[in-house]
Amino acid sequence: MEENLKQQEKNQGENEEIKEMGQLTLEQGKDRHKIHLLSIIGEIEGHESLSPNTKTTKYEHVLPKLASIEDDDSIDGVMVIINTVGGDVESGLAIAEMLSSLSKPTVSLVLGGSHSIGVPLAVSTDYSYIVPTGTMVIHPVRLNGLVIGAPQTYDYFQQMQDRITGFVANHCFASQEQLEKMMMNTSMLTKDLGTILVGSQAVSEGIINEVGGIDEAMKKLHQMIEESKERGKDE
Repeated sequence: MEENLKQQEKNQGENEEIKEMGQLTLEQGKDRHKIHLLSIIGEIEGHESLSPNTKTTKYEHVLPKLASIEDDDSIDGVMVIINTVGGDVESGLAIAEMLSSLSKPTVSLVLGGSHSIGVPLAVSTDYSYIVPTGTMVIHPVRLNGLVIGAPQTYDYFQQMQDRITGFVANHCFASQEQLEKMMMNTSMLTKDLGTILVGSQAVSEGIINEVGGIDEAMKKLHQMIEESKERGKDE
């Protein structure tokens, strides 16, 4: 009876975590590795709250959770599911930096899309996948609202773009020059500059490691966890 109550409480807690933050800890797999599932969906919310009707990923939820994962010895690895239109640059980069600095094995899977600031998020993990129909949009930085038309503003834009392309280039096989060229492409988007990459195109450009789905991504993460544990035994 007591065991059933504990299981019910655990299930309720998991359902609440999925509902509130789109996160879940998996530990029922045959390999018995404890994996934290982090979903980055909709628009990445920054310092201002978006409309209640907008699907968002809130960085104030994700950053503390990543710190908790790093400090939790029971969690073996992290699976990041991405389907985002982009969003706040500072918040997206903050999450990407946290993911890239985790000591535990991490794998990302792009489903649907990983646009704009979603590109650094997709490459911030140790290994990345994209489904065959998944898309990535690489375009210049844009700001909403009042913008002062002064040289300093354009210098700031350039600095922000350099931060993004520099991070992506440091975490994938594409060069910063190659990424900047894709950003400034004028032949693909009718109302904007940029490049759309679909599935295998993201792999051929050196941004994503491999085309695959959840099965391949999970197998890869389990493999990386086993390799990490073996290295720990040798040390």
